[in-house]
Amino acid sequence: MWRVNISCSGDAWKVYGTEFKAIAEKYQGELISSKKMPDGTRIMSYKIDDVSDAEAFQEYCAHFAGFTSDFESL
Repeated sequence: MWRVNISCSGDAWKVYGTEFKAIAEKYQGELISSKKMPDGTRIMSYKIDDVSDAEAFQEYCAHFAGFTSDFESL
């Protein structure tokens, strides 16, 4: 199992939030934590079973301006 960690600014979320949610559904990740900070920054973690899917999801998220992501083993 793998955890994909994603963070983004509030402005980036306003622009890409809908598209991000559609991508998250495509990879069938389980949202294990989500936090909206007072400054609008969002921090999310998804649990994904397959390492290839985790890597692809992480790389796809990095294409959104204002998003950063990484993944790690659970």
